[in-house]
Parts: sequence; C-alpha cells; structure tokens
Amino acid sequence: MTATTAASQGRGRGGRERILAASARLFATQGINATGMEQVAEEAPVSKRTLYAHFRTKSDLVIAYLQDLASSGATLESVLTREDIPPRERILGLFDQPVPDTAPVRGCPFIDAAAEFPDPESAVHSYAREQKLRMVRLVTALVTELGCREPAALAEQLVTLADGAASRAMVLGEPDYGRHARAAAEILLAHALPTTT
Repeated sequence: MTATTAASQGRGRGGRERILAASARLFATQGINATGMEQVAEEAPVSKRTLYAHFRTKSDLVIAYLQDLASSGATLESVLTREDIPPRERILGLFDQPVPDTAPVRGCPFIDAAAEFPDPESAVHSYAREQKLRMVRLVTALVTELGCREPAALAEQLVTLADGAASRAMVLGEPDYGRHARAAAEILLAHALPTTT
C-alpha cells in the first residue's frame, strides 16, 4: 500500500467519528478556544470541506463533542443512571474519577465548556447548563427514592460538592481529590436519611 493510498483511506469513511475523536483529544489537552478548526481537520485527518460538511461552526462541533461525551458514560453524571448500582452508591459515585488513566485531570467538561463560552445565551453555554440541570434532577430523584428529607436542597448540595471536587481535582492535578467531597456527601446523606425507631 502506498502512502497516498493510506492517506486517502484515512480520509475515507467515518469522518464524523474521527473529527469527534480528534476534537476530544485536542479539547482535553489544550482547551476548546485554543483549538482551531484547521487543527481539528489535520488531527482527524479530514479535509476542511469534510469538517465543515459535518459541523458548520465551531459551536456545532463543541456541542456534538459534549453530546458524545454525555452519551459515552465517561462523565461524572453517567453513574447516576446505572440501574445495577443502589441509589446511595450512585450518588457517591459522583466523587470518583470516571476514567482512571495517566492523562491530565480535566474536571467537568460541561463546566469547562461553559467557562470557555461565558455568554449564557450561547448554544454551548446553554447545552452545558442543560447537562448541569439534568445532573441535579437525577440526584433529586435518587435522594427522593432514598426517602431523604428536603430532596431538592440536598441534591443541590451534593452536586455542588461534586462539581467543586472535579474543579479542584483539575486545578491540583489530583484525580482522587473527590474522596474529600465524598466524605462530606456521606455525612449529608446520613443526616438526611429518615431515622428508624
């Protein structure tokens, strides 16, 4: 196989998937705003024409990347929908690093995206907000199922702990930083659970 044939096959089918994979790598290592569309095309590898055929704007690409992350199970929130884990353990799973590896700790991708697109009316910021609101709805449902008092307030406290722990883990480069927030979450849950007499 010639180099030209290999290159053309690399640019063949699966362009959208390669673009999303390249975006995920680049956004994680250097940030969204620091990554240009030409760089994504080169990394994929696809032509700029192919890139723009799939994603008209960078915002479209970023939202697709976030949607792909949300459906992949590689975010903090993914543990909340797992039916094979009891509700209390799903909540505490928020404080575990979802994918242990040697890559730099990046925190919550939805918070990162909202920070890089600070206009609350932007499509990216709006999508990130939707995901954060979904997270609190899922936690509210779980603490309600557990019979906790004031489930809405407790859910807000728990997701604030989870998001704060993810942010601090990223800043400090400590993937297991969530253990501190997990200890606090266990205390909150213990106090909120109904007492049996």
